[in-house]
Amino acid sequence: MTALGPHAFFIVGSYLASLAVIAALTIWIVADNRARKSELARLDRRQPGADRS
Repeated sequence: MTALGPHAFFIVGSYLASLAVIAALTIWIVADNRARKSELARLDRRQPGADRS
């Protein structure tokens, strides 16, 4: 850590905060994708005569 100088805590903290935000966004996107697929499947089952183009 001494190679980063006196601001090592700030630098490492910034990288960790960025990693946490990126991980949270990735989890959110995956969860939302699953929810949308589930919702579309449910809506598809509700309309058996709908056009499936």
